[in-house]
Amino acid sequence: MLEEKINKLKEKLNKSIIEEGDYEKTYKISVELDKLIAKYYMENVLTIK
Repeated sequence: MLEEKINKLKEKLNKSIIEEGDYEKTYKISVELDKLIAKYYMENVLTIK
């Protein structure tokens, strides 16, 4: 589920960069993506022992 959200947000970010050129919107998407990636990392990578 979290991976799906990350992939969809990556697509949205790429589209924003290529098509829209609105820096503020692109930045907000990027920050949201960073948060999801950090959450994924905390839940999946750091718990592996």
